[in-house]
Amino acid sequence: MPRMLAVSDEVRSEIGDDEADRLLGGAHAPDSYECTSCRTPGDSLQEPTSTVLFVGEETAVLAFAHARCIPSQVVPVSEEQLVGAVRSISQAQVDAPAPAVSVPAGAVPGPAVPSPAPSTAAQPTAPGQAAILGITCGLVLHGGTGHASVVVEPTGPVGRPGNTSGTDEFLDLLQDAGFQPVTDLDKTPDQLPGWSVLVAMGKLHAILQPAATGGSTGWWQAHQPLQVTDAWRFAANQLTEVTMYAVPAGMVGRQPREDLLRQALERAVALGQVVGASLPLAGT
Repeated sequence: MPRMLAVSDEVRSEIGDDEADRLLGGAHAPDSYECTSCRTPGDSLQEPTSTVLFVGEETAVLAFAHARCIPSQVVPVSEEQLVGAVRSISQAQVDAPAPAVSVPAGAVPGPAVPSPAPSTAAQPTAPGQAAILGITCGLVLHGGTGHASVVVEPTGPVGRPGNTSGTDEFLDLLQDAGFQPVTDLDKTPDQLPGWSVLVAMGKLHAILQPAATGGSTGWWQAHQPLQVTDAWRFAANQLTEVTMYAVPAGMVGRQPREDLLRQALERAVALGQVVGASLPLAGT
């Protein structure tokens, strides 16, 4: 039986017309699936479904998503990220995660999710020393709306290339890239052109910045895809963007709950030590 599948031109170009036609005819498409975006069940026989192709250096994985969540598209990822995404699919089949839900104003605060050992080292500020960028994910209320947010905080001072004095220039570097000082957490920062956040298979993979030769390149990449909460993922998909806040080393710390994360951010804002921007989603 034909499926209610959408196969974009870019996906068709990657997999070929014959395979695309077989998918549309139901040959290789599952009746039911777990949406690669919101991680809830879908049925390609009953509801519009997008084909999403994750492409690495050597391999590719075809996944499916509710058309209401994301359109059919090709998502470039590193081979390591693709392996992690495949593991997350296998794990999801065992874990059977609960449906995503939104968090209204005044709700009981949920957990903030710290990143395990991020892979991207910031510019060294002294011989033999490198600051590692730590990432914490959580919902931050802008007025009454919960926004999926990431807080970036290095483990030590970050200087410009060639600076060995130990002076922290982390916020200055980000302002040079277009991030703006945050003076009110209730206001959503402006979007920053060229930057984006890669969420694939329901996990945070990377923060991307514009590449000098065009396109995007990794500014921060996780050693392993970072698990996020259902509420965080739902908010990111609903608004199609993620708010990124950046603070100097030691300013916020790894807060275990979203209410504590907000309190720490508010203290940092009062000290003029936060820059931010809204970054659109890349992929899912």
